[in-house]
Amino acid sequence: MAIRRVADSQWHAIENERVVGSADVSDRPDGRSFVSIDSWHGSVFDQLAAAMVEDLAQPLYTVVDETDEQIRSGWERVGFATRRREWEYLVPTDPAVTGLGSTLPDDVAILAAGTVQEGPLRALDRAIRDEVEASVGWQQMPAEVIPRRDGDTLVDPSKYAVATQAGEYVGLIRVVQVTRLPRIGLLAVRSDRHRQGIARALLAHSLGVLHERGIRTASTEINESNAAALALFDGIGARRMSSNLELVLR
Repeated sequence: MAIRRVADSQWHAIENERVVGSADVSDRPDGRSFVSIDSWHGSVFDQLAAAMVEDLAQPLYTVVDETDEQIRSGWERVGFATRRREWEYLVPTDPAVTGLGSTLPDDVAILAAGTVQEGPLRALDRAIRDEVEASVGWQQMPAEVIPRRDGDTLVDPSKYAVATQAGEYVGLIRVVQVTRLPRIGLLAVRSDRHRQGIARALLAHSLGVLHERGIRTASTEINESNAAALALFDGIGARRMSSNLELVLR
C-alpha cells in the first residue's frame, strides 16, 4: 500500500491501484487546521494519519464522536489529545415543556428572522465575537464552524432573529436546518446586557416559531465549560444525547 498526497489538502491510500482510504485537511476561519480520515481499516488509518502529521505544520485539530473508540484511539496513537468536550442536545419547542413564556423584559423587543436590518446585525455580530475573543477566545465556541468568505462573520442574515433594547441591537439567535432537525447555531447577548433575560427571550421566540410550524424538537451543541448555556438548556428540559471531543496535536 502507498500513501500519496494527491492535492494540497488531500491524501489517498492506494492498494492494488484502488483507493482504500482518504484524508483531508481544511482551514477554519479562526486559523486552525482540522484533519479527517475516511478508512475502514486501522492500519490504513494509521498510515494516513502519520503522513498528514509529517506533512503538516502543528497544531492540528480534529473532532470525533466520543463513543467512537476506534477513531479516537487512532488519533491518539499519533499523538492527539483531548482538548475539550461538546454536548449535543435535543431541545423541545413546546412552551408547555420548556416553561419559556412570551413575556419580554422591559424595553426589550424581538425582531423575527427575515425582518432584521443587515447593517446593525453585522455590527452586533462583530461586537459579540470581539467580546468572546477578548475573554474565553473564539476557539472555545462550538467546534462546527461554517467557512466564510473574506473574513465575513455573518453566515446568512435571513437566519437571525435579534433582540433590541431601547432600539439597540443587543442579542441574536441563529436557527438553521442542516439535517432533519433545526439547529440552534448561535445564541449570544452583549456582555453588558447579561442577566436580564434576553437570551431566554430570544430562545422562547425561536422555539415558539418552530413549534407553530409543527416542529417538536431542535438541536444544539454546547461546550461543557459554558456553565451558563448548560444551565439554560438543562432548565428548559433539553436532553443531552451525545458528545463530541475536539482533539489537538501540538
